[in-house]
Amino acid sequence: HVLVFTSVSVMPAFHTMKSMKSAASAAPRSGARAPRAPRAPRSPCIIAQASPSSHGKPIAKAATVASESAVNMETASPEALRAKLQEFGRREYVVHDTPIDAMPRLSQMLDNGVQLFVKRDDLLPLAGGGSKTRKLDYVMQEALDQGADVIVTSGAVQSNHCRLTASAAAREGIECHLVLEERVPGSYDVAAGGNNYTFDLLHAERHAAGLGEVPKVQDELVAKLEAEGKKVYVIPGGASNPLGSVGYARAALEIVEYAEENGPFDAIVTCSGSGGTHSGMLAGLRAAGDQTPVYGISVRFDEKTQKERIHAQYVEVAKLFGNDAPIDDVIIRDDQVGPGYSLPTENMEEALELMACHESILLDPVYTAKGFAGLVAMVREGAFPEGSKVLFLHTGGAPSLFHYQTLRH
Repeated sequence: HVLVFTSVSVMPAFHTMKSMKSAASAAPRSGARAPRAPRAPRSPCIIAQASPSSHGKPIAKAATVASESAVNMETASPEALRAKLQEFGRREYVVHDTPIDAMPRLSQMLDNGVQLFVKRDDLLPLAGGGSKTRKLDYVMQEALDQGADVIVTSGAVQSNHCRLTASAAAREGIECHLVLEERVPGSYDVAAGGNNYTFDLLHAERHAAGLGEVPKVQDELVAKLEAEGKKVYVIPGGASNPLGSVGYARAALEIVEYAEENGPFDAIVTCSGSGGTHSGMLAGLRAAGDQTPVYGISVRFDEKTQKERIHAQYVEVAKLFGNDAPIDDVIIRDDQVGPGYSLPTENMEEALELMACHESILLDPVYTAKGFAGLVAMVREGAFPEGSKVLFLHTGGAPSLFHYQTLRH
């Protein structure tokens, strides 16, 4: 066996929008399941959002399984969650826990006696890494179990989810179509860099949609693909359905196991967008008997709207583990949304630079920099008592950084 290292100097392909102010094989992996059986006769499109499952079984069956081996507050424990997670098939994209690192320089700079830590889900596998790898681990298994040969999903024009879905499809050797929603007028450029550039590298087909037009464009695309005799599997935006969120119940177990050896965290802070990460983290922690509060920093919606969205998802994910999902578990802050989704704020820019120059970690301007800005604001306003240990969940997104021109430089 020969291991070869190469060092190549690569200049990123920066693409500058006019102004950020104005625009704002199915081959099994190691330890994975055996190759699927020959495909049955073609059947209508599979929509993951409408039919999330465990091992390809409808969610109603999954709920029945949950009632038989429920993880409730009387029986909640890391062992119970670990056993429950074994019931869900996955592609094994995620084979190692992501690191949890202290951030001593940032903690010292903020000087409020709060110890900051970061969970590096930006280092997850698939092209460019990020939180969606955990969700796709489960959703792609269902797609392959059901014989899909085409994946269709949607997201914003610089969607990290679309990048990672295209990456998973490329790894499995199946066709991928991305419906890209222009949430900010003038923000879509077919020649843009960042995540958009990776879509081409991964051989994904792009389909532009205006704000609110994704359902229409996606339905027409699916109909066209089915008319060509293809078996289509639709993954919802962010892979944020109950099955995808199981990926973050698994991440919650990693955090609980770390805390068993190193002491508990007093709070966890994460971006709150499409919702699968936030709801899955809550469901996993509670299934493990861990009551650590999770603060979601909204990147798009106001507090009331986002709380309702996350709670609705939390209820569905919790059912898979036999848990309750009290609405008081859902904590949302909307003070970092700014003028809108993907539009820059001074707090976002500061957070981006603070993390880079103090901890050598890159955030992205759309999600994680706004999420971290929320954490910085909470520390400065004294939301956490002195001596608190606070974990920031870094969900990735750095590839999109190379699309945006910061305002300070």
